[in-house]
Amino acid sequence: MIWLLTEFPTIHTNVWDALWAVPVTLALVLIAKWVFHVRPAWLSTVSTVVALVLSNFISHPHNLSAGIFMGIFYSGAAMGLLYSLQQSYLAYRAK
Repeated sequence: MIWLLTEFPTIHTNVWDALWAVPVTLALVLIAKWVFHVRPAWLSTVSTVVALVLSNFISHPHNLSAGIFMGIFYSGAAMGLLYSLQQSYLAYRAK
């Protein structure tokens, strides 16, 4: 267990991982919001869980530390996109 703390993981990723993982994460979060009526306070948690599952089982199946690292970035990108679009829409409607 100590070996996890002594080395930085080598993360092999490319732009294609982010181009499919972020939209899929965003779509699943929106489905959870609309179909399962998840409260807005829980959307970040749903996004993190979805992104970690996608990252660990599809993008980086043989490297746990890289999967966790990239999953957090996928989740942050998806939620940033969601909140940015929401605020842009509200600002547009306020005009």
